[in-house]
Amino acid sequence: MVAHVHRSTAEPRYAVLFPGQGVQRPGMGEPWRHTPSWELVDAVSRASGFDVAELLLTADQETLSRTDHAQISVFTASLLAWSEFLRQEPAAHVAAVAGHSLGEYAALVAAGVLSPADGAWLVGERGRAMAEAARHRPGAMAAVMGGGPEQVAALVDRARKDGAELWVANHNGPQQTVVAGSREAVESTAALAAGAGLRYSVLPVTAACHTPYMAPAGEALRRALDLTDFAAGTLPVVANVDAVAHRGGDHWRDLCARQLVGPVRWADTLRVLHEDLAAAAFLDIGPGATLAGLTRRALPEATVERFKVPAGQAA
Repeated sequence: MVAHVHRSTAEPRYAVLFPGQGVQRPGMGEPWRHTPSWELVDAVSRASGFDVAELLLTADQETLSRTDHAQISVFTASLLAWSEFLRQEPAAHVAAVAGHSLGEYAALVAAGVLSPADGAWLVGERGRAMAEAARHRPGAMAAVMGGGPEQVAALVDRARKDGAELWVANHNGPQQTVVAGSREAVESTAALAAGAGLRYSVLPVTAACHTPYMAPAGEALRRALDLTDFAAGTLPVVANVDAVAHRGGDHWRDLCARQLVGPVRWADTLRVLHEDLAAAAFLDIGPGATLAGLTRRALPEATVERFKVPAGQAA
């Protein structure tokens, strides 16, 4: 459903959220094609080396499922949404931003820490490096639902004691944790989860993101990060790896490098945005509605909205 941000007398403090890989879908660029923000697509294509217009408009699901294609596509779609949000809602009071995994790069652009071109180049290098690491060492991921993080951590510990290569990859919410590792470990843990009364869903990915399986991609990403300027920025960004609000600066090189192999602390990120940074409303910007759903479950007292091109304004 298309949602506008409506102004009120008491202006809310928004936390803007940017999604990660997995929300891509064919044709997801079509709503933005005739908006003033579409010029970003050419800029991202030049900086990243991908034909982003083709990925956003005509690529099929198989093409978009490739790690490098998925990442640059979701990044660009998120920037298009952010650009249109700023154009249509210039008075909105944004208190802070955050992005889930890949979405952190869109958040850094939104905060003015990265330029759109530098963000696009980094996402391109990151996606290629992760795709190469996954080709050499395929992995898998699964969402575990119905239990708290301690219960899932105990499940992972049990699997590892049995010799499985398995780690916690995402702390998404009080009742959802994502695990990742070898395909065999992810598949075999399903029985352990069922025995513990947990729901278990293997995700349609071929990489074990946010685990040591991504360590081979770290060298290429670090080289790219070392060549990138991180500005002071205009908004705080809550980082995935420590759930701390950071301003811009060179320390983001280390935060981005650590994020590649460390778990995403998303539940803690939402708490920091809400409690420490006093965000009363959360705006899910970009493809899909994954982050809106996670936020509603984690913070039922908060206002959660989505932003997309309003009907009738995309043509």
